[in-house]
Amino acid sequence: MITVVWEYRVKEDQMAEFVRIYSPEGIWAELFKKGTGFVETKLTRSPDHPNLFVTIDQWESQKEYDAFLLQYKTEYEKLDKQCDGLTEHESYIGTFQVDIDDKE
Repeated sequence: MITVVWEYRVKEDQMAEFVRIYSPEGIWAELFKKGTGFVETKLTRSPDHPNLFVTIDQWESQKEYDAFLLQYKTEYEKLDKQCDGLTEHESYIGTFQVDIDDKE
């Protein structure tokens, strides 16, 4: 299993819309559900910095995540562009192997 982590600094006036789109029931999760191997999305918020969020997306494997990105590239890019105005900054933290003993 892999975990894909992104960090966002959300514009104060866009908080509700950001949460709606990036939540586990949001538009991003709905897109991810189209891919084979998607497990879940989590949205977390910093208790010290109210506009700082992290998304955690879990996939069964890197192979399935890569296949999703390839198959849904157009939809992914369109949604990403649609969300541009919600944040002051976004940063890809990385992709992490959850089962470190698994040699995928």
